[in-house]
Amino acid sequence: MARTKEFDPDVVLDRALELFWQRGYETTSIADLIEHLGIARGCIYATFGSKHELFMMALQRHLERVDEMITAVLAQPGPALPAIRELVDRVVRESCAPDRFLGCLVTTAAVELAARDADVARLVESSWARTETALFSALSRARAQEELLPDADTRAMARFLVVFFQGVWVLERAPNSATRLRDAGRVAVSILG
Repeated sequence: MARTKEFDPDVVLDRALELFWQRGYETTSIADLIEHLGIARGCIYATFGSKHELFMMALQRHLERVDEMITAVLAQPGPALPAIRELVDRVVRESCAPDRFLGCLVTTAAVELAARDADVARLVESSWARTETALFSALSRARAQEELLPDADTRAMARFLVVFFQGVWVLERAPNSATRLRDAGRVAVSILG
């Protein structure tokens, strides 16, 4: 008779995500994972594969959550600019929270791994492309609803906001960055008119 797992893989994956988010991929060892997840090395390999495969699953889960949040904010009915402003404000507000120094796992993965890991680079790029597409769609809707000038370059604005978000998530990891982030947020919102 086959042994049943003594742990919930979804819960363990969430805990792995937390650890990779806090420490990054390179500085998280298998020993760290064993201790943090509370399961044996063999269970990690049998359930998730290698450390890299576990990281990729955790990164994918993180991407799904971020994409879901962005879509939920930007897909609100009615005027589009308030939704975009709300997203900018939310990212800045959450990044300035006193107990928040995690940044974004996507941003961390991009800085740490994307240049030498094609799998990570694909996930990072797909995340940025989805965010850009969601922003472009919302900004185009804003232009169509005459919330923006008819000649507004909605593609460039969407790309600016993607870069802005990544910058916020990098600076979030630094202490005493809240003033910079709030000022940058005000400027980002100002480009929306």
